[in-house]
Amino acid sequence: MEILNSKIFGEGLEATPLLVFHGLFGMLDNWGSFGKDLGEYLPVHLIDLRNHGRSFHSEGMSHDDLADDIFRYMDHYGIQKAHVLGHSLGGKAVMQFAIKYSEKVDKLIVVDITPKAYPPHHQGIIKALESVDFNTVGSRNEVEAVLSQYIPEKSTIQFLTKNLYWDENKKLNWRFNLKTLSEKYNEFVSNAVKFGVFEGDTLFIAGEKSNYILPQDEFGIRQQFPNAKVVTIKNAGHWVQAENPVDFAIVVKQFLDLG
Repeated sequence: MEILNSKIFGEGLEATPLLVFHGLFGMLDNWGSFGKDLGEYLPVHLIDLRNHGRSFHSEGMSHDDLADDIFRYMDHYGIQKAHVLGHSLGGKAVMQFAIKYSEKVDKLIVVDITPKAYPPHHQGIIKALESVDFNTVGSRNEVEAVLSQYIPEKSTIQFLTKNLYWDENKKLNWRFNLKTLSEKYNEFVSNAVKFGVFEGDTLFIAGEKSNYILPQDEFGIRQQFPNAKVVTIKNAGHWVQAENPVDFAIVVKQFLDLG
């Protein structure tokens, strides 16, 4: 039984822990500053989803698979109940987890995603990633040059190239499992979270400049998360926590009654 890779801040603090899950093509390192900050108040587990970062690779990638991974992680660390936070794909994972294992969740935080199905919208990024031939590129700059032929935004390229590492064959490679993420894309992006209800306190955080959470989505959110509130963070797009980290941290701390 494989357990998700994590980095823990605030270990040993007597408080309900917070488990944090990144989005598609992300990794726990993206949340380092946030983990350090909140680790002053409670144990914070920054966690790599399966097929991402240093977690195990697998052919399964459904919302249920991701929810079961969280359950096994908590069981492994002897965590009875936790606050769970997920961004984007991680948000889908924690929503499914909260519905399936509601007794394990104290408070739920979902960042810039809703339970609904989304139309496929990462085709350009997947095509770009698949265009990198690691037999011919030997440096980060060369990888960036290939990606820039498909992706205009420098910030997106920088985000993706954080996943580069030198493998055991002394070749650059991606940490994420591009094969499964490409093949199973529709399973985790274009599927809604399975219908069910989580009655606990829930916070949805939207980016002001993002279109992932729209005003008309609030009805669907409340059908599955009746105790949800939606907060919009100013001057932030989809990567809310990176684009306005100060306001993001304030909102999370208020919701968790910290300091």
